Amino acid sequence: MPRLIDPGVAPAITLDELVDALDSSTVDPRDEDAFAALGPLLAQLGRNPTFLADLAIAELKARCANQARANSYGPQVFLLRPPAGRFVLRANFWPAQQDAVVRASGEAPFFYGFPHDHNFPFLTYGYLGPGYWSDYYERAPDDPARAPRFVGRARLEPGQLMLYRMCRDVHAQLPPDAFSVSLNILGQHPASPWIDQYRFDIARGTIAAGLTTAPSEGLVALAAHLGGGNGLDLIDHLACRHPHPRMRATAMAALASARLGFSQAAPARSAIG
Repeated sequence: MPRLIDPGVAPAITLDELVDALDSSTVDPRDEDAFAALGPLLAQLGRNPTFLADLAIAELKARCANQARANSYGPQVFLLRPPAGRFVLRANFWPAQQDAVVRASGEAPFFYGFPHDHNFPFLTYGYLGPGYWSDYYERAPDDPARAPRFVGRARLEPGQLMLYRMCRDVHAQLPPDAFSVSLNILGQHPASPWIDQYRFDIARGTIAAGLTTAPSEGLVALAAHLGGGNGLDLIDHLACRHPHPRMRATAMAALASARLGFSQAAPARSAIG
């Protein structure tokens, strides 16, 4: 179960004030207690009833130019502050089943019923509406193959502040009873792309898929197939020496594919002369 945090009673602040506070902090997001201590700041922003509407109106007038330029999440997420080192700030929209967007596109685009964990910690605050529901599970950080343990079903209540613990809390989000919005502070670290995130098959108690890919992994096949001898030497080095098993496996698969392609492309020798 995500960790419940006392949101405090401090007065509302602006988004710029929250950004300044985060920039001036020395918190390492990997320190759970230190990161949790930032939660009341998010709650203070959550007590500002107009900041998000003001941002949305400005963005609509600009034809969503800022979101189109910086937001890689999709239409469910309004990016409040792009990735800038240790933190990302965002607002998440949670439509209800009866809302037109869900009737038109179904629940899948909003990741409802999608059991997963996270390879980063994040704080969340119930900003608007009754809050989305979740089936909560807990897994062992050092043994993801062990079936997650069901903890219970609950929703993110209005004004509630929670910390989702990295590689421990698993949830399958479910539609709220009415349209809702949550606010997030995501903790980032350079190692995050190399920490595995998973989707789980709860019925079978197994990992259904890995969800993490580092940007460099997508370049491995390109270097192996088009980089010639220099590319193959580099990928061979990664297959043998890279510290992360996922990259080693990616590199080995790229080598095998490239070498198979080269052998199939080699001209057959004539039996005469």
